[in-house]
This record gives sequence, C-alpha cells and structure tokens, in this order.
Amino acid sequence: MKISIKNMVCNRCISAVQAIFDKLEIEISDIDLGEVETKNEISTQVLQNLNSQLKSTGFEILEDSSKKQIEKIKNLIIQKIAEEDIAEDFVLTEYLSLALNKDYSAISKLFSQNENVTLEQYFIQQKIEKVKELLLYKEFNLTEISLKLGYKSVQHLSNQFKKITGFSPTQFLRSKEKRIALDKI
Repeated sequence: MKISIKNMVCNRCISAVQAIFDKLEIEISDIDLGEVETKNEISTQVLQNLNSQLKSTGFEILEDSSKKQIEKIKNLIIQKIAEEDIAEDFVLTEYLSLALNKDYSAISKLFSQNENVTLEQYFIQQKIEKVKELLLYKEFNLTEISLKLGYKSVQHLSNQFKKITGFSPTQFLRSKEKRIALDKI
C-alpha cells in the first residue's frame, strides 16, 4: 500500500516518519521523500491512528491526487537544490517535465492554482533558503554558493537574494533574520 505524506522534505523527516511506522508496528517495504510503501494493507482505524501520529509531528497523509502531485513536485525541487550541484544552464521546466513525465504547462497550472505561487517563484524561494543555510554554515563563499546553485554570477545571486529577503547576503549575516523551514515555503 502506497501512502503519500506531506512535509517530508529531508532525510531527518524520513527517519521521523520511519519511527512513527515502527512505533505503530507497520512494516515498510520502501520509504522516500513524500511516500511510504507498506508491506501489507492497513485498516482504516490503523490509518487514522497513523495520520494522528503523523500530524502530531508536522506530517500528514495526503489523499487528494492533486495534493500528492504537488508534494511530489516540491520534493523534486527540494532534492535538486539539496544536491548543491545545479548547472548554470539548468532548466526547471525540462527537469520537472522529465521527472514527472508530464507536460510542464499542466504541472505549472496545478501548482500555481493550489499554492498561490508559481513554480519558478517557489524554486527561487527554496534556492534562497539554501543560500541562507550555506551562508550561516560559513563553509563556502558567495562565489562558491552561486556556482553550486546555478547562478550565472554572484551579482545575480545577490540581486535575487535582496529581492526576496530585503537584505544583501552580507546584511543577512549581520541581522538576526532567521531561515524559513522548507515546508513553510
């Protein structure tokens, strides 16, 4: 049985969800961002209990097919950014169309109608959160960050960062501004 789960955005989320399934003694055959496959069918009562446990930790079972599709889109974008290896010529439309085997205009329309933001805006917001994270870690300079995240130049990254956050990257580091949780974007 496949179960789509909202807000699984990282490996720690996978571990947290795995722990809930283990606690409820539900055997898993496969687990990935946004999706768990169980070895056996689950009764309605157990599914309700599972959903209650998931909700208490910030997750939720998705039953609506369009919401499942949106969660899959979000997870693809988050995973791509997490790789920190986005080519300068990366094209979001091609990436998502290929990964989902669907026409981009349909994907984009579904996403925009349900999330009140375009896919491109969502992608940029996610990249900016990754920039904040990398800046706070101080492992890479701005040039290295811009290369990792597919920016054409440091200036392009800085301009986009300021447009989204209201701060330059340097001002952000000096401020008390916080990162936004990926599932809140």
